[in-house]
Amino acid sequence: MNYKGSNRPLVVVAITYHMVLILVLATLGTPLLAQPDLEDLRRRADEGYVRAQYNLALMYDTGQGVPEDNTEAVRWYRKAADQGNVRAQNNLGVMYDAGEGVPEDNTEAVRWYRMAAEQGDASAQYNLGVMFDTGEGVPEDDTAAVRWYREAGEQGDVRALHNLGLKYSNGRGAPQDRMLSYMWFDIVVSRTTGSLRHVAMLNRDQEKAFLTPAQVTEAQQLARDWNAAHPREL
Repeated sequence: MNYKGSNRPLVVVAITYHMVLILVLATLGTPLLAQPDLEDLRRRADEGYVRAQYNLALMYDTGQGVPEDNTEAVRWYRKAADQGNVRAQNNLGVMYDAGEGVPEDNTEAVRWYRMAAEQGDASAQYNLGVMFDTGEGVPEDDTAAVRWYREAGEQGDVRALHNLGLKYSNGRGAPQDRMLSYMWFDIVVSRTTGSLRHVAMLNRDQEKAFLTPAQVTEAQQLARDWNAAHPREL
């Protein structure tokens, strides 16, 4: 799955631990279209084809092939979302979350995230976890945040796995367990690159200070076992 960068950050830095919460906009990498192809896409979207509606929304959202227009993006995301397209539902949630093309409305963002999350979309599950974690659009609920992070993490979402590590570290929404916290951070380190990997390494090293060498070895084995049971998509 591709994403529209990481330009929608919601970053919370704990006193000791680095907490990275990023809202993402899922994309299909829509290519630039020739004018006849664009007209055909518009025609199909007008006729109610959900994939055409989603792709047209994405083009307006990213400015690919058409001038960027958040209002039009929202209009077409809504049409696709009303037909049950989970990516459109998640992206419409992001638009409400960011106040792009619509007035900012976290409650409405949560509503769309939840629709997509309950259908199994990992990005929406992660985003919904963030909302429960931060109390935006819903009452703060650490247990619900852990639930949705876990759902997204089972699908390999590394941001969700990282936040699970934080939850087990501070005992919010899950029993405090520094060995499991180390395990989640170690999994993230093995699965990603860039700034999130660096943050996960820092947090993993801080957890290590609370563990015996035997516990570190066990946590590393748990991470290897989890990775083996959750092969990454190529």
